[in-house]
Amino acid sequence: MPKMKTKKAAAKRFSTTGSGKVKYKKMNLRHILTKKASKRKRQLRASGILSDADSARVKKQLLPYG
Repeated sequence: MPKMKTKKAAAKRFSTTGSGKVKYKKMNLRHILTKKASKRKRQLRASGILSDADSARVKKQLLPYG
């Protein structure tokens, strides 16, 4: 049986932590930053952790070897 292919779009957006959680970068920090508060921009810099239901789906379908 051939190897499973990783969805490259998902591989660019998600990564797994050492404990197996799925990490992602939060949205809304690319442009139109002048109207956003400093507190909001600072909090958006931190990476987010997917919920258990979403991370199970991402790990199973999109990142088979991740």
